[in-house]
Amino acid sequence: MTPILHALTSNLEALPPQERRLAEYILKTPASVVHLGITELAYTCGISPSTVTRFCKTFHFKGFPDFKMKLAGELAHKPSESQYQDVIAGNDLHKIVQAMEANHLASITDTTRLLDMNELRRAVDALCKAGRIDLYGVATSSIIAQDFYQKLIRIGKNCTAFADSHMQITSASSLGEGDVALAISYSGETPETIDALRCAKDSGAVTISLTQYGSNGLATLADISLFSSSLEEGMRRGDMASRIAQLHVIDILFTGMVSMEFEDFIPKLESSYQNVQIYRKQREGNKHA
Repeated sequence: MTPILHALTSNLEALPPQERRLAEYILKTPASVVHLGITELAYTCGISPSTVTRFCKTFHFKGFPDFKMKLAGELAHKPSESQYQDVIAGNDLHKIVQAMEANHLASITDTTRLLDMNELRRAVDALCKAGRIDLYGVATSSIIAQDFYQKLIRIGKNCTAFADSHMQITSASSLGEGDVALAISYSGETPETIDALRCAKDSGAVTISLTQYGSNGLATLADISLFSSSLEEGMRRGDMASRIAQLHVIDILFTGMVSMEFEDFIPKLESSYQNVQIYRKQREGNKHA
């Protein structure tokens, strides 16, 4: 199942009746949908063309042509031989290694196919220009936020990544125009993260979300929506594939920032590296003194 079809399946029950009817038709015959016009598709499903447009925007497409083009691209993509593999009791360690490799590679590949280059450019540009950057996330997403925080301070960006939700709100309240808030939540429905991003938005900051692909509260709230893909379900895989997918997006954002402001950021990265090396040598020297 492609990322788009997986997103439709995951959000099916939450859709209004007419949009659910459209989603069910797309899931049943995805290959035929890419050859239909919006009026023909609407007539086939017994709905209005405006419902089709609204449905596409619910899933963060610009409209039906954009949805159709991206669905066609996914359907044309040759399925990976290594699909997501579940955890099985008593698995041989060698098979576990192969399964983890397959899951992580599939997660990265799916995420790369989902990235909207325009949204990505907007995010990188906003982060580069930001006077201050707030990073929000709880539980596993907090680990992703901390990873980005450590990257950003190495290039001299003023940023915070509080794990405490109350501190996230406090920090968001002091943001203003020219600042950026990036909120991370795989589900896109984590209440604490939504509250922090809403507070940042109300304060005038540019807001960015990083969530699973599909319709969710955080992506709808954000000015810029970025998506990761991981077809894992529930707790059984410990959020492993989703974590890898999110880190993939974070690495892309950071590398994009360094590339955009190369002359400014590279010297800071090199200085950070050199100072850490000096510190380590001093620590080693003190141990042997």
